[in-house]
Amino acid sequence: MRSGQQGGSAAIAGTTFGLAGRLRLSVGDPRALFRAALEREIAERRPFLWLPAAAGAGVVLYLSADREPVLWLPALALIALSALAWLAREKRGAFALFVALAGVSAGFLSAGWKSARVAAPVLDRIRVTTVSGFIEQMDYRRHGARFVMRLASAEGLSPEQMPRRIRLTDRYRPPVEAGAFVKLKARLLPPARAALPGGYDFARDAYFAELGAVGNVLGKIELATPPAPAGVGLTFYAAIDHMRNALAQRVYTLLGGERGAIAAAMVTGKRDYLDDATKDVIREAGIFHIITISGVQMTLVAAIFFIGLRRLLACSRTLALNYPIKKWAAAAAMLGAIFYDIATGSRVGTERALIMTCVMLSAVIFDRPSLTMRNLAIAALIVIAVEPEAILGASFQLSFAAVAALVAVYEARIASFAADRERVFVQASASWRQRLRDFFAAHLRHGPGALIFATFCATAATASFMAYDFHELSPYVLIGNPLTLAIIEFFAIPGALIGAVLYPLGLDALVWQYVGLGIGFILWAARLIASAPGATVHLKTFAPYALIFLSLAVLSAVIWRTALLRATAIPLAIIGLWGAARGPDYDIAIAATGESAAVRTADGRLTVLGPHPSAFVSEQWLRADADPRAPRAAQSAAQCDASGCSAELPDGRVVALLQKRDALIEDCARATLVIAPFPVPSGCAAATIIDRSRLDETGALTLKIVDDRFEMRAARAIGENRPWSRAPRPFGRARRNAPEQRSDTFEGDVRVSDRFD
Repeated sequence: MRSGQQGGSAAIAGTTFGLAGRLRLSVGDPRALFRAALEREIAERRPFLWLPAAAGAGVVLYLSADREPVLWLPALALIALSALAWLAREKRGAFALFVALAGVSAGFLSAGWKSARVAAPVLDRIRVTTVSGFIEQMDYRRHGARFVMRLASAEGLSPEQMPRRIRLTDRYRPPVEAGAFVKLKARLLPPARAALPGGYDFARDAYFAELGAVGNVLGKIELATPPAPAGVGLTFYAAIDHMRNALAQRVYTLLGGERGAIAAAMVTGKRDYLDDATKDVIREAGIFHIITISGVQMTLVAAIFFIGLRRLLACSRTLALNYPIKKWAAAAAMLGAIFYDIATGSRVGTERALIMTCVMLSAVIFDRPSLTMRNLAIAALIVIAVEPEAILGASFQLSFAAVAALVAVYEARIASFAADRERVFVQASASWRQRLRDFFAAHLRHGPGALIFATFCATAATASFMAYDFHELSPYVLIGNPLTLAIIEFFAIPGALIGAVLYPLGLDALVWQYVGLGIGFILWAARLIASAPGATVHLKTFAPYALIFLSLAVLSAVIWRTALLRATAIPLAIIGLWGAARGPDYDIAIAATGESAAVRTADGRLTVLGPHPSAFVSEQWLRADADPRAPRAAQSAAQCDASGCSAELPDGRVVALLQKRDALIEDCARATLVIAPFPVPSGCAAATIIDRSRLDETGALTLKIVDDRFEMRAARAIGENRPWSRAPRPFGRARRNAPEQRSDTFEGDVRVSDRFD
């Protein structure tokens, strides 16, 4: 006993002297303290976790280029930098620099390679044509449907002009399923470009999804004879889509309304039964992720397979004592997760969740810790290699940020638990009251308190991405998320798996009613949260650099283990928040087509102009201005007639949006700014003219009034020419606006933005 007391005293003394030594270092030698912290991080192999960030930077550089880069140069740089890193492996500084630059080159090369792999024609202009092809995916709505079609022919388009895939909307429910070869007449449009500089670029997303056009069906859809049989892959995925539609229809029919729509989305990934009102409620409550097949659902499915099979195998003493049943269960869970991914449509977000899950389970098979930051970094590298374009998507940002925060909390919890055990051992002679207090404190840290703290950390890690991508935050997400996770864990996922198994037998009705009970509670809680004061905080557009520094702050907070290096997140977050508060604002926004615009009037709010403005584009303008109004409400103040619309700026100047050429003479004489979706003749007397030929070069524009002139920001860089943003065809005549007629200046482009999948 005496030796044990001496050992405990020595441990306490060692701890005291260690603290004193660190205190002296912090006061007298901060460089030595920094070196000590860095040595500990290197010993724990934490610098490796920055490699995905370097590769992601390379992807962002590729996507930000204003013309298509050559790929041989980054490939050569990757080889050279890798060789230099190997030669300099004994010199830490040089080795880290070469590895980081090699990671940037690898990310750049990966994005370029993916762009080359999916290269396909993109429609150049609006066309009405007859097309034929196989339906790859059919998504039924409450009224009508939306489907993806792989084209076999298109009248008026040569093979070099014909898109590989198109996505069409039908007002009526088509009598065909995925896998059918059909012929129809459609109005096709090029994928929409960004509505704002730095805004969500659907055209880029569509390009990487191999969608060359979107549009709507005109008339009847007819079955036709295919020129060649469908491939094995198309037949397989068409059969999966058919089963998903049948199951979604079954669930929606049994439950009906909002509950049925949410249940269908949670079970099959089919979200088209949802109406806008339901989406708004769950988004304002901060639980929009419940209708997406993402990391939460994938993790729970894998956990059910893993834990269930492991416990089942453990019932046999022979298997439990003589065979690696834990590894068998992990392998089975991987197969179950893959099946779940395929059965729910294998969307982009689901594939990322599958990669993360499989990496974690692979660690179990190879006798490695599964829930570690290193495994998460490996999963991120795989995603960047396979789907590099996803890094600009909100789904990638939110999922990896949340999981990284949870893993960081888990690592801290493990360290804290070990410290608690050591403290109890050292303080064995303490009073029973002290030990009781320590017990409850530890239980709070590792029990309910840990859950609340983990939710807070995950919410904080994703807040900047939510604010940047969606221009809003939900303060009550700390209440909504735990409730939602509990309902998903006890109702949705088990019910979905059991119901899917019983569905072919016709015995699933009661299971879906059970799932509906949980969803009903979720909707009740969501409405309660959404109706609370300040449930949604609307935010304006960030400065271009804000998200970069906020992302670095999140990475520093979750990657570093030492307090000194983790504290670097504070200045990074301050710079990011400064940029978030000083984002670019505007007084006029003009759509890339020139068919609609938004003007800030005397009341300080935006008024949307246009006879039939796009609801999506109008929503982007209002969200970026932190305006919670619906697009239709923002059109009420517009003065429109058959020839166009007009609005007055706060200083009384007139902005005219033309729809017909017969209004040119009147509007050019009275308006300071003329906007037109067609070329405007050079004789127009307006001080500033934004017509279709100019918008083809600049894309969407925003204008800010500065000293009676307009400062412009464009969605397209000068001379930009990318596969998803082709340079406009040259015109044979000079531009309509001579330099001396302009009263505006031009600013560069910001393109790092995306939307949730």
